Amino acid sequence: MTVVALTLLTAFTLGPKAYSQNSLAEALQQQSEFLPVREAYQLDGALTRDGALRLYWQITDGYYLYQHAFKVRWLNGDTPASLAIDFPPALAKTDEFFGEVQVYYNAADLTVTLPEGEAPLTLAVTYQGCADAGLCYPPETEHLRIDPISGGVSAVGAPARAKNRAMSGPVAPPKTPDMTLLLALGLAFVGGIILNAMPCVFPILSLKVLSFATGDPAEHRRHGLAYLAGVICSFLLIASVLIALQGAGRWVGWGFQLQSTGFVIALAYVFALMGFSLSGMVLFGGRWMNLGAGLAAAPGSKGSFFTGVLAVVVASPCTAPFMGSALGYALTQPPQYALAVFAALGVGMAAPMVAISSSQTARRWLPKPGAWMETLKELMAFPLYLTSVWLIWVAGKQSGVDTMAAAAAGLVLLALGLTLLRGGQTARFAGIAALICAMVLGTVRGDPAALDGPEREGVVRWSPESLEALREQGKPVFVDVTADWCITCLANEQAVLFTDEMTAAFANAGVTYMVADWTNYDPLIGEFVRAHGRNGIPLYVLYSGVPGVAPLVLPQLLTTGVVLEALDTVAR
Repeated sequence: MTVVALTLLTAFTLGPKAYSQNSLAEALQQQSEFLPVREAYQLDGALTRDGALRLYWQITDGYYLYQHAFKVRWLNGDTPASLAIDFPPALAKTDEFFGEVQVYYNAADLTVTLPEGEAPLTLAVTYQGCADAGLCYPPETEHLRIDPISGGVSAVGAPARAKNRAMSGPVAPPKTPDMTLLLALGLAFVGGIILNAMPCVFPILSLKVLSFATGDPAEHRRHGLAYLAGVICSFLLIASVLIALQGAGRWVGWGFQLQSTGFVIALAYVFALMGFSLSGMVLFGGRWMNLGAGLAAAPGSKGSFFTGVLAVVVASPCTAPFMGSALGYALTQPPQYALAVFAALGVGMAAPMVAISSSQTARRWLPKPGAWMETLKELMAFPLYLTSVWLIWVAGKQSGVDTMAAAAAGLVLLALGLTLLRGGQTARFAGIAALICAMVLGTVRGDPAALDGPEREGVVRWSPESLEALREQGKPVFVDVTADWCITCLANEQAVLFTDEMTAAFANAGVTYMVADWTNYDPLIGEFVRAHGRNGIPLYVLYSGVPGVAPLVLPQLLTTGVVLEALDTVAR
């Protein structure tokens, strides 16, 4: 795996330009060998006399559908609900992608039990299939509108079904259709290594690494292994939650917890606490040393374990290169494969810390402790303060300016309360009261409706209907799936996508720029991300507007050259 990881890291170092000149051009050529997904599998639906929904797929010769991949979710409620499916008998098959499976050739005729009521329903129908010739499509989702009164079943945003079939196709993400478990493990490992350089993680780990410069080498090795265990356990826990939520019909991706305003505010408080500790404003002792802001500085193996836990928590706003493809693959596989990929991500993230703690040569290169470390510690507090401010801003974008103001006031009371806890008995009571008030202020929510301001000039808001309408008109479309809590998304937008040069390039190519904002949970955006073989954001999809040509999925880390190369394929 080390050889694979180093090879991939070298490819990344060579730059996305080299990558784009090969894969972006080749992806379009490769799609002609296989049918578009909705032409290979043609879906029709009708209501039966007893009020159930009949879903019927006409399957082209040489293609098949997996029985285990069928899912029907009801999207009318706040949380999508999975509906029961009655399956007809299927054929047993030994499949190169999923092993022993049940599949359908020629046709699949399913019956779905609908919830009671006369209100129109919106359903998300997911299926996945492969071609005998070797291509395995990512899961495909179609949205149906059911009217129990009239008995009508129609595709959402697709009045011209035949045209939609011609314009849909297998996705061409920046990974090979022959993604294997070994390759996914290698990609996850490299992505985990890169996570250490992200601004969310680096300030927390830097001081821990410097502490290895002196002391007992055996003790350092124990710290490194404890940190490794904390990171891996945290990633496995996140993977288990993702698998459970997706099994319940709620499609979520990497960083899903940041779609909760409460979690964002809690994380802002944690960053502030760590900053207070580094600045010497708050001193944590005793049992507090292995909790909260004291995790990164805690003594003993237990402190190192929880440093690993904290590092994973604060890494959630970041998506490193290679992570998207690996995690997207993992969550289309059986649980044991998904857990293995997440574990590889954890091993990659912990590898630099473990290597430094275990290598005497590496420790010799570390600067010797001195008075400068105290200054460095105090300086490291300021990136944490800025991160806390940014998270408060994210909370405001999610739930309104009143939420942001209340959370900011809560931070002030948090600092006050922790300061008073160091005083006498009366001061400690006042400090506890201030902490309680800070927690209460963290629960205040404003009016999210007030956030719906005008879109950026030249940008269109994403919806399945508007995307399909533009594609039916033969217009090229660039879809940017982003969120205010996604650091990689914001960096790509400021450095590449929202520059004057790129705005002019989109206009000259006649490409409509469409933004799908996933700052707050949206099941339709989640289905869109899943349909393109990804588990997290950023996601950039370019539709050429030419019928029968599959969209291109761009890398998660963009450069001007990568985007211009993709736009050139549309212009041709």
